[in-house]
Amino acid sequence: MADTAIRGPSTADVVATPGVESTPNAPREGGVLDPSARAPRRRSRRHQVLRHWQLYVLLAPTLLYFLVFKYWPMYGVQIAFRDYAPAGGFTQSPWVGLEHFERFFSSYQFGTIVSNTLLLAIVNLAFVFPIPIILALLVNQLAQGRFRRFVQNVLYAPTFISTVVVVGILFILLSPRAGLVNNAILLFGGEPIFFMGSADWFRPVYVASSVWQEAGFNMVVYLAALAGIDPALHDAAKVDGASRLRRIWHIDLPGIAPVISVLFILAVGNLLNIGFEKALLMQTDLNVAASQIVQTYTYEVGLQQAQFSYASAIGLFNSLLNLALLLTFNWVARRARQSSVW
Repeated sequence: MADTAIRGPSTADVVATPGVESTPNAPREGGVLDPSARAPRRRSRRHQVLRHWQLYVLLAPTLLYFLVFKYWPMYGVQIAFRDYAPAGGFTQSPWVGLEHFERFFSSYQFGTIVSNTLLLAIVNLAFVFPIPIILALLVNQLAQGRFRRFVQNVLYAPTFISTVVVVGILFILLSPRAGLVNNAILLFGGEPIFFMGSADWFRPVYVASSVWQEAGFNMVVYLAALAGIDPALHDAAKVDGASRLRRIWHIDLPGIAPVISVLFILAVGNLLNIGFEKALLMQTDLNVAASQIVQTYTYEVGLQQAQFSYASAIGLFNSLLNLALLLTFNWVARRARQSSVW
């Protein structure tokens, strides 16, 4: 008995509940800590918030932005399940359930629109995602100096060009009569091509312009990741006689692999949200067979035809597909023990 008094409480008397501080002989109710036992931890958390209140004030605008512009608008999702009339508002519009979804799935345009969206999104991802990685690896091999800064500026500059301006440039360059591209084709004995009026050329032109406009920004992200790699690894590889290509393969690529994994998951989660503005501006009556995607069709029926509920149902369907892709690839990344979003 004396030994017990000296030793204090045994391990059986100590509660080891995850997330709760171990408390000797804490009162339990049905195997769960009594609420009063959690009071010290709540006070500790409150103390931490008060102690670092400046950080929470700094975070408040971001949280407010997401609450006002991201979460609160989700209240309007119910439009997709109602026959919405602006005069009646949400509550007065009759509930129709999945009627608008069934209408879209049974539409003769459903197969064409979904296939156009998937094909354009997959081709766009296949080129737009890896090219910035290649550019970053190449630029990283350049010696620090004016030439490297010039190359970075040239590759990054198209990011600042508006999508409207980019499409305008495309129409001018690819004009069948006065366009620079068709003049070059005629110079080599070919026939002019009406790029912007051909359904077959819509996707190549869209993807090529996306690479030119977006590759520079993504390249900077990977250059920042490459800057965090320890230079001692390259020095050791040089001593061992490794070539530049071997150092890129065994040091640079593994060093930025976590960044690549996270950005790829985010890109897949945003796969079906193709640039609406560019697709709409590039769309003509001659290439509509390939350029009619979910976003342009939603704009057409929602704003031009004022079918608000039908357009909302299509948009919700597209968002749910994106969410499913994001969850799936994030799960795959976690199973493969790669970096994931969460």
